Formats: sequence, structure tokens, C-alpha cells
Amino acid sequence: MAADGNSLALVTGASSGIGEALVGEFLDHGFDVVMVAEEPAIHEAAARLDGSAGRAVAVQADLSTEQGVERAWDVVAAQGRPLAAAALNAGIGANGRFDEIPAEDDLRVVDLNVRSTVHLAKLAARDMVAAGRGRILVTSSIAAVAPGPYHATYAASKAFVHSFAEGIRVELKGTGVTVTSLMPGPTDTEFFSRADMEDTKIGQTDLKDDPAEVAHDGFEALMAGKASVVAGSFLNRVQAEVGTHLPDALAAPFLARLTKPQD
Repeated sequence: MAADGNSLALVTGASSGIGEALVGEFLDHGFDVVMVAEEPAIHEAAARLDGSAGRAVAVQADLSTEQGVERAWDVVAAQGRPLAAAALNAGIGANGRFDEIPAEDDLRVVDLNVRSTVHLAKLAARDMVAAGRGRILVTSSIAAVAPGPYHATYAASKAFVHSFAEGIRVELKGTGVTVTSLMPGPTDTEFFSRADMEDTKIGQTDLKDDPAEVAHDGFEALMAGKASVVAGSFLNRVQAEVGTHLPDALAAPFLARLTKPQD
């Protein structure tokens, strides 16, 4: 599905990192984009990107709340045309031992990573099915393939959205709507500082991927209607395969070495 010069896309978590790069991909391919994030920086990102092949519309909204999701969707609806593509990319993490992380931090991970993804996918899918065409991209992670000690809620949330994307993809077969799961590895974004993971081995690695490369891989897979894509380096594909086939009892202690806060 190529943009016809008037196609509309939605990108969440779009103020920086993979989300901002996804907005750039859509704009460069002739889409207009409603770009959403909680941070005021969403307006600066829109100003940077607007004026290319498409038009960027910034929405500052907290998608971890139902009101924030509805605010974002109201702006999508106000554009007055069908939504052609939705990249549900907003996500956060919380690092530390589970009993020591404030409950509200873990619950916010669930609300943003899981609840908002399901809510927005529901709204987008209904409109796309009615129009007979559409593309949905859900940002999961290679963390979805195995338990994630010290960021257990985050890893579980990514396992949820990956399974969710694979499931509704089958349900929507024949409607003209495809669903793609984007599975990045460690990426050079603000995620690690926001998740308080800068003192972990994975947070300190120099082998993080370029968010522009990850976004490009995701956009290409989305437009091709693929089921999923492990984006970024070849190492990510290796890690995803190992995590998929290694028993959880062996994978979890190994991964804990990468994500445990340093003493």
C-alpha cells in the first residue's frame, strides 16, 4: 500500500527515537502523520519533520490513560479521512527487583504498553476494516521471546503485544488489513535513561542499533504486510532465535546478567 498523496498515518511514542524516525519514514513516503507523545517535545519533533513530503500534526497526550487515547483518536478523526496506517510504538520500562519497584511504575508500564496498544488497535482496526484496507504496526521487542528479570513487567508487556499482533493478524485476514509486529533489540534511544537502566550491562553496551535503521526495517515490513520483523543488527536475529528456543529456566538467569542494576 503506497500513499496516494492524501493518506493518513498515526504514530505513537513519536517525540524521539524509533517513533520519531517512523514519522520521518511515513512523511518521506507521502503520508500525513498524526504524531503522539506525552512529552512537550512532540511539538518540537513535529516542527523538525513538517514540510517534507507529508504534513505532521502533533498531539500531546498521556496514552497510559483512557482520556489520552481518546484525545489522540479525536485528532485522527478530525483529519476527515480514513486512517491508512497506525504505528503503535509508545512504550516505557521499569527496572529493578519487582518487590522494590513502586507498584504505580509497573502498572503504568501495563497501561501504556498493553492497554493503550489494545485500545488504539481496536479503534484503528474497526475503521480500517470498514474502509477495506489498512496497516497496523505494533512495536514489540526481542525481549518478548523470553522472561525478563529486573524488567519483568516490560518484557511481559512486549510478549503480550507480540502475541496480540500475531493473533489479530489472523483474525483480520481477508479484510484488507494487515498487522505487523516490530521486534527491535537494544536501540540508541532515551528508553534506557527513562527506564532507569543506564547502570545495567545492556544499558551500557555500545552495540545499540540506530533508531532510523530500526524504523526503516519496521516501515518496510509494514508496507509489505509481513507478520513480524526483527529489526536492526544480525545479532538481534540471533538473540531472538536463541531466546525462542532456549528453555526459560536457562534463558532467564542469563538475561538477568544483562538487566540487573549494578551494585
